[in-house]
Amino acid sequence: MSAPPPPPGGTPPPPPPEEWESTPRAAWTGGASGPRAGFWIRFVGALIDGLILGAVNGLIQAASDQYVASGFGIVIGIIYTTYFIGSPSGQTVGMRAIGIRVIDAETGGRVDYGRCVVRYVVAILSGFVLLLGYLWMLWDPERQTWHDKASGTFVVPVTDFPVARWPG
Repeated sequence: MSAPPPPPGGTPPPPPPEEWESTPRAAWTGGASGPRAGFWIRFVGALIDGLILGAVNGLIQAASDQYVASGFGIVIGIIYTTYFIGSPSGQTVGMRAIGIRVIDAETGGRVDYGRCVVRYVVAILSGFVLLLGYLWMLWDPERQTWHDKASGTFVVPVTDFPVARWPG
């Protein structure tokens, strides 16, 4: 039995149901497929972002008490992460510095702001369980952390998934 021909749009049809478990979802939905960013490159990007957010939080803490600074630190972290990852580039400052970005696992495009907030909250929770949520990517076939899985995202190299630029 041969596979059906691709539809006129060029996207191949999904595999038969018996192959669904072994086929990455993005491979048969027309979404993202290809290389993923590795653990250490993601770690360096997170370290850069952590230094930026830590400096801002330090300034807030110097001007107020510890509890107010902690609350503002969380809010600033959510705003920073949501704004930058939800932008068309899908990159925080740290990600831009090392050449990785976050994309939607289904479409390969931009991630909406709601899922960016979910991603941030689950990233915090990932650290509470002995960093297991972060280390998960080391044995996951799609190299996804818990926050990637919860938000339906991939972290990919910009060289393989370039940021679209406006003409001009």
